[in-house]
Amino acid sequence: MKTVWVRFGLAAALVSAGSVGQSWAAENATTANPSAEAGGTVTLDPLTVEGRGGSANAAASTEATRSYTSPVASVGSKGPVSLRDIPQSVTVVTRQRIEDQNMTRLEDALRRATGTTILTNDHGRSSIFSRGYELDAYMVDGLPSPLSSVYGTQPDLAPFDRIEVLRGPAGLFSGTGEPGGTVNLARKRALGTFSASGSGTAGSWNSYRAEADVTGPLVESGKARARAVGVFTDRDTFIDTTHNAGKVGYGTVELDLTEQTTLSFVVSREVKDITPFNGLPSYADGRLLDVSRSTFIGADWNRFDNSSNEAMIDLEHRFDDGGEARAAVRFVDRDVDFKYAYAGSFVNPVTNTVTMTALARQYEEESLAADVHVSRPFDLFGQTHNVTVGADYRRYDQELGQGTATVPGTVNVFNPTSNLAEPTIRNTLRTRNVPEQYAGYAQLRVKPITPVTAILGGRLSYYNLETTNLITNAVSEVEVDGEFTPQLGLIYDLTKNFSAYASFTEIFQPQTTLASNGKPLDPRKGEQFEIGLKGEFLDGDLTSSIGFFRTKDTNRPVANPATPGFSTAAGEVESKGIELEVGGSPLPGWNIFSSYSYLLSEYLVGTPAQVGQVFNTWTPKHTFNLWTTYDFGEGPLDGFSVGAGAKAVSSYYAQSGATRWTQDAYALFDAQIGYDLTKNVSATLSVNNILDKEYYSRTAGSTLFNYYGEPRSYWLKVAAKL
Repeated sequence: MKTVWVRFGLAAALVSAGSVGQSWAAENATTANPSAEAGGTVTLDPLTVEGRGGSANAAASTEATRSYTSPVASVGSKGPVSLRDIPQSVTVVTRQRIEDQNMTRLEDALRRATGTTILTNDHGRSSIFSRGYELDAYMVDGLPSPLSSVYGTQPDLAPFDRIEVLRGPAGLFSGTGEPGGTVNLARKRALGTFSASGSGTAGSWNSYRAEADVTGPLVESGKARARAVGVFTDRDTFIDTTHNAGKVGYGTVELDLTEQTTLSFVVSREVKDITPFNGLPSYADGRLLDVSRSTFIGADWNRFDNSSNEAMIDLEHRFDDGGEARAAVRFVDRDVDFKYAYAGSFVNPVTNTVTMTALARQYEEESLAADVHVSRPFDLFGQTHNVTVGADYRRYDQELGQGTATVPGTVNVFNPTSNLAEPTIRNTLRTRNVPEQYAGYAQLRVKPITPVTAILGGRLSYYNLETTNLITNAVSEVEVDGEFTPQLGLIYDLTKNFSAYASFTEIFQPQTTLASNGKPLDPRKGEQFEIGLKGEFLDGDLTSSIGFFRTKDTNRPVANPATPGFSTAAGEVESKGIELEVGGSPLPGWNIFSSYSYLLSEYLVGTPAQVGQVFNTWTPKHTFNLWTTYDFGEGPLDGFSVGAGAKAVSSYYAQSGATRWTQDAYALFDAQIGYDLTKNVSATLSVNNILDKEYYSRTAGSTLFNYYGEPRSYWLKVAAKL
């Protein structure tokens, strides 16, 4: 039996070949540099995958590559393409990075990604921002569902192979949304060879997590195969009283109907049980509290329960010419019920007390997303081009019941009690929102000459939002008919290692704010110009990029002084900046990911108080990330690996009028050591915030949402793989 050792950071593993079957490794990933054959025809190197089904998405898998980069991604297209063929900034968080850095929620991964900012809340309920805008949806294999911090819809990462982050407007395939970007989670696929893995993690504050993952063929040929993933989490936090528990079950079955056609079925269920904390209050003059980081301002009866059921069907056909056709449907059913108390006032500087408020909500959501498309290459004038044509549909049905109440008494922030009287709360607000949209889209990739690729895309969208007040039965409606969203891109292969690109992209966001005629304002529009340079080295083992962007967000609502209570679509915000990224393996045994981002945002048009002011004050102007691991390989330190990381940010603040609540610049450092206990079992010890830096990871200024960053913590993970 042949064995290949994997000793990078946390995920020491054994991959077996011979009696177990062929290697998982994806070989010859699609290159960005096609070679010219006789007659001038350009042919892309094929994707060759062993031990998998024939799906193109399976071919882009990162879990067996042991790498911190991927040369391909599907977030900028309808199938995996080279990062150099996507004329926007893209970050891929690979399976190896997820495991090495103990990433369990989407916020964990994007806290260490390029150009993204996390506004802290309970683990799994934080807000995720890209280039200054909050993400309001995430995709699974290209099919969207809502992303909401307050309802805790972030998924656990165990069922996913990688996270693809495209920054900037992505309206061609995303439809409506914010101009900051989009996130696609590529799920783990069933494999044609047997594999089983498991891990257990124990850490600070009574934190425990167990994962199991089993995959393999259902028939000897491997044409029917399955995969199951299970997770159990139970953890306290450094904040008193809080607790966070959850369970995840994920299963998929794949059937090769023919050599070129694959049918996939996916089901998953996730439940969360949280004792929530809404952050610390502050003083009205801009001072943040200087209290113990374990301080909890809330009630013993605080609760948050979330359950999510998901199903997906995916049919893919691969043509002999390298094209593909795909039809997929994703359905998600979520139920959320929570009730918690939080500070309802600023801290009284004399008594050091706050009043308390309680909020209760019941939220139900069903989301349906479907997509069908065909992508085909064609030859013309001695070059190979590609056209993609498709249509998509999505419908969300969201029902909310909400009520608030005052909690009797006050709480001293320096000596808080959580033994508070629990008020009975009745729903004073009950609404139902049903946003629905359908669209047709097309994208043409043309090569006028061998080193140049021009991208022309367009989408025609139809959108309807029906809102019902379930108490009064009043109904309001927002309609957007025939909204056109363009995409333009140009890529020039300077050398076999470098490509330059330029792009113009758009997205739109419908609005419910009313104009003086009683009708909703025109949709907000986000548009972006971006230019940059991408590099690929060592046969794709190391990638790099640098991008310069300018984004404009227009038609923002501005209060109309002539008609109080109404607005005009006149506001405008500009964001601009630069992002740099390097990831992969410069040398055998060495993995690295490093990034830097710089962001400026400003109100160009708005109220007199807004114009000239910073739009997004809580996103640092400068952000630097670094994480690296090294496997010593054979020699006196055989079996050992080490890792280290750093994150540094400039200051950020919340503002109300002339008052600011500011967190100064800071840097955090992490470290890690791993050892292979046996040929199948590894152990890794990680230490986060090793200098125990005290800082506020989020400032909100008002009565809540001011959060201390996590103190020094220790995590021991034992992993096994067959």
